[in-house]
Amino acid sequence: MEKKDADLQHEPRSKAQSLLEVLTVSAKLGLTSFGGPIAHLGYFHNEYIRRRRWMDERSYADLVALCQLLPGPASSQVGIGIGVIRAGLLGGLTAWLGFTLPSVVALVLFAFLLQGFDIGGAGWIHGLKIVAVAIVAQAILGMGQKLTPDRSRATIAILVASATLLWQTAFSQVLFIAASGMIGMVLYRRTAVPEASRLSVPVSRRTAVLCLAVFFGLLILLPLLRNMVAVDWIAVFDSFYRSGSLVFGGGHVVLPLLEREVVPTGWVGEADFLAGYGAAQAVPGPLFTFAGYLGAMMGGVSGAVLATAAIFLPAFLLIVGALPFWNSWRRSAKVQGALAGINAAVVGILLAALYDPLWTTAILAPADFALVSILFAMLVFWKLPPWVIVITGAMGGTLIALV
Repeated sequence: MEKKDADLQHEPRSKAQSLLEVLTVSAKLGLTSFGGPIAHLGYFHNEYIRRRRWMDERSYADLVALCQLLPGPASSQVGIGIGVIRAGLLGGLTAWLGFTLPSVVALVLFAFLLQGFDIGGAGWIHGLKIVAVAIVAQAILGMGQKLTPDRSRATIAILVASATLLWQTAFSQVLFIAASGMIGMVLYRRTAVPEASRLSVPVSRRTAVLCLAVFFGLLILLPLLRNMVAVDWIAVFDSFYRSGSLVFGGGHVVLPLLEREVVPTGWVGEADFLAGYGAAQAVPGPLFTFAGYLGAMMGGVSGAVLATAAIFLPAFLLIVGALPFWNSWRRSAKVQGALAGINAAVVGILLAALYDPLWTTAILAPADFALVSILFAMLVFWKLPPWVIVITGAMGGTLIALV
């Protein structure tokens, strides 16, 4: 156990150094993490766990499972959680800024400069979709070997993957995760809990409870305040906060929620909304940064800042509210049994996402399959860094479009 703990980088030399380190690594991910929330987990695993060993495999899997249970952008919450564990609340905020800011800036520039251009069919964008297929396939391979090592968990993963493909609603994934957790609790309730490195979470339970109270308080009070006071920024904050609070099942689910908030009200036209959606597919980072584009269309830079802060605030409040209770949950045999089932379900959801929407939208011809095979080999066998894969995929997509 001591050797395992020694392998993990728990103790940076100073607070300032740790914050700078978090900012540097998260900004790198923010500039290179293409492919949506599922692919982001693969990028995070490669950078935070494989390369830097800021957390052990089991802890990362448990954090992913926790974030899958919470509403909001799971990949952003995983990044925030890692930042909090590494460098406290400021570390969580820094990790979020680094991961989010590059795509927000890019989408605001799209709003200002590229509103009338159709880039949805560009070859390099299609290449980035193929990159996402390779990244997710690598994540499934690695996580599947660790999280579904026996027949029971492999069966849970396959059943969840099948059910996810056959019943696609905003709440179906939450139901499958909850059901898998209960099954795991029953199957593994008598299994000895392996000793795990105790991660120091520099957030008190009092702070956690306060964050949860603020989350629910804003969710209830903002709509009431909006109806009482005719102030534009309150209405905008309420719309984006509620959209960020009610998303289950991945970042793409936020798009119809936002469409119902901004198009009927006349804040953003339908054509501009669809143009922004195309731009959001082309940039790295979380899909929730689409809010930055919408905010810029509505109110310039200040609108982008307001919309982005409002849609991500629920994610920050929820993950900070849950983390201080994490270590006690991990030491419970029943909770660990539930997490074993949940982790298997996460693999199943990843497997389903590999097919739909990633495979069905990216692998459309034999040339696409050839490119994704090459990218997968570069990742798994040649161990090349993700940025090389991203550049190769974009170039390959451009060549495919030309031939």
